[in-house]
Amino acid sequence: QVQVVESGGGSVQAGGSLKLSCAASGFTFSGFCMGWFRQAPGKEREGVAARYSGGATYVYTDSVKGRFTISQDNAKNTLTLQMNSLIPEDTAMYYCAVFPCAPMAVVASRRSGYWGQGTQVTVSS
Repeated sequence: QVQVVESGGGSVQAGGSLKLSCAASGFTFSGFCMGWFRQAPGKEREGVAARYSGGATYVYTDSVKGRFTISQDNAKNTLTLQMNSLIPEDTAMYYCAVFPCAPMAVVASRRSGYWGQGTQVTVSS
């Protein structure tokens, strides 16, 4: 059984940093990708960053490029999201997902794969 568990959310002032972690178990990477998604109140769920092609490619949504960094430890099946220079617009519930490799927008709309319960990130101005 696939399990996905996020941790590391919290509250921070604008300009601050947070690091999210995701621990996944019960699957093998072959045929699957991992990534971070978020959903703010009243908004659609969107892709934030994801790992593709066995780790050869990392994709970021435009609004977080240069501020967020995704990394993965294959041996531990963990995925981290380092978030720097946070802004209030980053406030959302952040979800980690293990999914059949596909574009983030498709995964977000279809909720493909396996998802964690989410961790809240709140950025105050």
